[in-house]
Amino acid sequence: MKRIFIANRGEIAVRVIRACREMHLTAVVGYSDADRASLAVRLADEAYQIGPASSLESYLNIPRLIEVMQETQCDAVHPGYGFLAERSAFAAACEEAGITFIGPRSKVIEMMGNKIRARLAVHASGTPVVPGTMEPLKDIHQAHRFAEGAGFPLMIKAVAGGGGKGMRLARNSMELEEGFRLAQSEAGSAFGDSSVYLEKKIENPHHVEVQILADHQGNIIHLGERECSIQRRHQKVIEESPSPFINQGTREKMTTVAVNAAKEIGYTNAGTMEFLVDVDQNFYFLEMNTRLQVEHPVTECVTGVDVVKEQIRIAAGQALSYSQKDILFRGAAIECRIYAEDPQNNFMPSPGKISGLRIPGGPGIRDDSGIYEGYEVSIHYDPLLSKLVAWGENRREAIDRMKRALEEYQVLGIKTTIPFYERVMRDAVFLEGNVTTSFVDEILSHPEQILDPPLEEIAIVAAAIAQFESLTATPRAPQATNAWRSFARIEGLRS
Repeated sequence: MKRIFIANRGEIAVRVIRACREMHLTAVVGYSDADRASLAVRLADEAYQIGPASSLESYLNIPRLIEVMQETQCDAVHPGYGFLAERSAFAAACEEAGITFIGPRSKVIEMMGNKIRARLAVHASGTPVVPGTMEPLKDIHQAHRFAEGAGFPLMIKAVAGGGGKGMRLARNSMELEEGFRLAQSEAGSAFGDSSVYLEKKIENPHHVEVQILADHQGNIIHLGERECSIQRRHQKVIEESPSPFINQGTREKMTTVAVNAAKEIGYTNAGTMEFLVDVDQNFYFLEMNTRLQVEHPVTECVTGVDVVKEQIRIAAGQALSYSQKDILFRGAAIECRIYAEDPQNNFMPSPGKISGLRIPGGPGIRDDSGIYEGYEVSIHYDPLLSKLVAWGENRREAIDRMKRALEEYQVLGIKTTIPFYERVMRDAVFLEGNVTTSFVDEILSHPEQILDPPLEEIAIVAAAIAQFESLTATPRAPQATNAWRSFARIEGLRS
C-alpha cells in the first residue's frame, strides 16, 4: 500500500492526510468544485476534481470515484465517515476494482447496515438487544399487535436507518399510526428501503459505545467506551471517555460482549458497538457503526492508540500493533463538535466566509479542523468545522481545559455552536456526569441562558480597540504641578 485516496472532505480528510504523511504514504484527495480551496486540498500530496458541488455528483458518485482512483493509480481508499463510509456497494466496487477498502468487507457492512440482521447477529453472540420485533413489519396491523403485548412507548425505526432518519417515537396507538407512515416515507427517501421495525423505548437512557479494532489474523481488542448521551436531533454533539456514568462492572461486561459480538460476525478493521444503558446499568445493543467514528479522538487521547493508522495497517494485512494487555487507559477526554450553526436561532446553518480565526492550544488541547481564516463555509455540506478535544488527568481537569479552550476559540464572520458548549460546561448536571439523551432538550428549554454571540463579538472588538489605543497613545508629560506628588517628595526627603 503506497497511495491512499481519501474519499471525503473537511476535517476528516485532513485527519487521514496527516496519518498518511506520518506513515510515509502518498495522500491523494478528491474534491468537488465547492471544495477547490479546502484545507484538505492544500495539505494533500495530490488533489483531483471529482465533480460539481452536489454530493450526489461528487462524493457519492461511486463510478466517478473508482475512475479517479484508477487514473491516479491509488491502491487503497479511506472513506472517512459519512458519505460512502458505510455503503456496502462502494466497498464492493472497490473490491471488484482491486482497490483496498480501508474498512470491513462489503458483506459485513451490508449485514450490519440492516438493523434487523445486525440485531439477530449480535443476539446470537449473547449480547442483549433492545426488546422489539426481530423482522420488518408487514403492515400497521402487525405493529398494533406488537404494541398490545409490549406496551408503549415504542420507537419506530428504519431497517436500513442511521443518523436518526426514519425514526419516530410512539406513545400511544394514534402516534403509532402516524409515526409508522412517516417513518416508512422518510426511510424510503433516505435509504431506498421503506421497511421499519419496532423497539421498546428505553426511557432517559445513556448512550455508551465501545471502540473495537480487529485484524485479519483473528485478533480483536477494545479501546474502552465513550459516553455519547449529549445529542441534538439524534446527532451526537459532545462525547467523552471514559463514561462518567457506568460502573466498572458494567464497563467490563459491555466491552466483553462487544468483542464477542465482533468475533461472531467476523468483523475486521475499526468499528463501534453502540449501547443504551438504563438507570439500573442494564445495557442493550443499539447498532454497530462499521467505520471510523467522528468521536475517535477522545479514545486516542485516553489510550494513545492512533485509530486511523491502525485502520490502514489492518487493511494492509498487518496484525494489530497492540494486544489487550497493552492498552492502558489514562485520564479523561471530552470532545465538542464545533458547527457553523446559530444556537440562538434553532441551530440554523450559518454559511459564509470566516473573517477571523483563533484556534486554541496549550496543555491537553487538540483541534481537528478543516478550516482557516478566509475559508468559505459552504451551504452544500454538513456544517461541522472542527472537533475540539480536551484531555486531563481526570474529568475535572478535562472540563477546565475545555472551558479555557472554548473561551480562546474565536471564529468571526459566521455563527458557531461555541456559546452552546460554554453553557454546557457550566451545567450542574453535566458536571455531575449524569446526563441522558434528553439533556440537550432540557437546556434548549431555556435558550436565554446561552451566551449571545453578537455581544461576545462586540466585547472582543472593544477589547481589541482598547489594546490598540493603549499601544498607540502618546505618553503624557508629567504635570508641572501636582500636590500629591509634591507631598510625596517632601515626605521622601524627611525619611
